[in-house]
Amino acid sequence: MAGNVSVPGARVSDRLLAILGTFDPTHRAQRPYDIAERADLPLSTVYRLVAVLAEWGALTKREDGSYVVGRRLWDLGQLAPARTDLRAAASPFLHDLYGATLATVHFAVRDGTEVLYLDRLAGHASVPVVSEVGGRLPLHATGVGKALLAYAPPDVQQQVFANLTRITPYTITAPGRLRRELAAIRQHGFAQTVEEMSLGACSVAVPVRGPGTEDGRDTGDPGDTGDTAVVAALGIVVPSLRRDRAKLVSALSVAAQGIRRTLAQVPAP
Repeated sequence: MAGNVSVPGARVSDRLLAILGTFDPTHRAQRPYDIAERADLPLSTVYRLVAVLAEWGALTKREDGSYVVGRRLWDLGQLAPARTDLRAAASPFLHDLYGATLATVHFAVRDGTEVLYLDRLAGHASVPVVSEVGGRLPLHATGVGKALLAYAPPDVQQQVFANLTRITPYTITAPGRLRRELAAIRQHGFAQTVEEMSLGACSVAVPVRGPGTEDGRDTGDPGDTGDTAVVAALGIVVPSLRRDRAKLVSALSVAAQGIRRTLAQVPAP
């Protein structure tokens, strides 16, 4: 169950939040019966409250009777100061990267044990890309995800190591191998994937550090992985990394530095 708020005296706000809390990456579209079961609420209550949420714009009802998260929640999320500032600071550099490569460009942050895509510019090349703005994907199978995971706190890394889901035949599911790859990311400053999230799609990504942090590589201390300095990741998706990886890493690194300098000029909220 997503939560149990059906006890006597539960507030309407608790029930509304319980309903919204049933939506996650594996439950993007749900029928009222599914919501009622996961929220541990009476079906009649769910029917009444999802209608209220849909009228307000928090949920959207589809033709098949299921509900998905509405646009208004995403619009509200964009008002969060940290992510609004990040996206605004990154936007010009994403467009520069797109203009130079015509490839799909990603800008993302870590949200728990997942990567949350704040922005995406779709490339011209026919490369399978499953990301979407506002969507979440596994950290261990995406370029931007690995760039973020490499600098995540040890407890977050352990949670990811304990649930390495295989998405394609090339997804890394061995904790030891992923741990070595994260060390290489901290040493060399970039991450990559080769058909680990989608067959036919490769990616390269770099961490984006916040203002006032150092640009040096890994100190060699295995415990030095806190991501207080890394605020986001910037990545590019291409059909192959065989020839252009160094050039893409260089372009991404320059853009990441530009984002960092822009963030340094943003007044603290």
